[in-house]
Amino acid sequence: MELDTGATAWMLMSASLVLLMTPGLALFYGGMVRGKSVLNMMMMSFGAMAVVGVIYVLWGWSMSYGADVGGIVGNPLDQFALDGAIYDDAGEFLIDDFGVPGIVGVGFQATFAIITVALISGAIADRAKFGTWMVFVAVWVTLCYFPMAHMVWGGGLLSGDGPFASIATPIDFAGGTVVHINAGVAALVLALVVGRRKGFGAEPMRPHNLPLVMLGAALLWFGWFGFNGGSAFTADGFAGLAWVNTTVATAAAVLGWLLVEKLRDGSATSLGAASGVVAGLVAITPAAGSVSPVGSIAVGAVAGVLSAFAVGLKYRFGYDDSLDVVGVHLVSGLWGTVAIGFLATETGLFYGGGVSQLAVQAIIAVVAVVFSGVVTYLIAIALKAVMGWRVSEEAEVAGIDLAVHSETAYETIQQGSIAKEIRA
Repeated sequence: MELDTGATAWMLMSASLVLLMTPGLALFYGGMVRGKSVLNMMMMSFGAMAVVGVIYVLWGWSMSYGADVGGIVGNPLDQFALDGAIYDDAGEFLIDDFGVPGIVGVGFQATFAIITVALISGAIADRAKFGTWMVFVAVWVTLCYFPMAHMVWGGGLLSGDGPFASIATPIDFAGGTVVHINAGVAALVLALVVGRRKGFGAEPMRPHNLPLVMLGAALLWFGWFGFNGGSAFTADGFAGLAWVNTTVATAAAVLGWLLVEKLRDGSATSLGAASGVVAGLVAITPAAGSVSPVGSIAVGAVAGVLSAFAVGLKYRFGYDDSLDVVGVHLVSGLWGTVAIGFLATETGLFYGGGVSQLAVQAIIAVVAVVFSGVVTYLIAIALKAVMGWRVSEEAEVAGIDLAVHSETAYETIQQGSIAKEIRA
């Protein structure tokens, strides 16, 4: 295969866009927490970038796309440290079927691993030990993300080569199962294992900086064009379809979320708009290459409505998903994955394709939920026993930024803490 410079340029740009999403997530999450926790929240995203960025080139790529082991994971030693993944026997760069060097694909896929684990951090804001989080990142991405990526995209159990393909070929264009269901379930598990913040449900824990949240949402939306458009793996009509579907679904989700807020609460809010952006992006991720632009309106609008209601479930059931990772990523990720069974233009139920696609989409969603839930729980309880998850109550109340990182985002917070120490 000869090098396609246009496709290569698009994939390099897409990888860069997806990498930008994690700093965008840091801003989004950072604005949503209280002012005394913003730096810690952002550091959890940047910490994930650091850890996964190193791990991916060592064994992450091989575990995701190396020789299959039981349909669950790639052999970590098959292409350890990218051995055999960059050059052919003649010393030339390996080129994939789209005319793109394999090393570009490595970079693109690494950014997906980074953002997935960073998403989880929003569920345990304000209260988790930074050291325990960093260890969790390394273990979870190895035992949960890489196997899931292999099962869906690397020829494993949930791919077109797996056993469920006898029903219909599973569709996950850019990560409904691998990224959003995976991260959403992990977030729920961590929220339950780590426990609730002090004062949860009894005192207000409002976002401290909504402009920061809006900026983060804008960067996520911008970066998502690389996430979905890049998953076409070349600059072609599918990339264009994914771009348009991503835009339309996200816009529809914003409208759906704001409509729920207006009817339920009396006001359409900036936080609701930003959250609707993410819900729409999440829902269209698995479906971006298989539904029409009109179908994407339905995908996004339903996602906005579902997630707007789902974020309130934590108060009803008593789990402290601090920044609504479960309500947005798990709920909209499940909807987007299953919606393909209804709206896929070639195989969907509404297009005369029967129930086969719907059935297989439901199956892969359930498998992803169970796998992620079990693996994350085992990791979480092991770390709880060995390292502990919670900072001290004093650190949580005073502010995790100052207690853990010895710095604050705003001078007034530091001055207030010093004044308290003087009075004490």
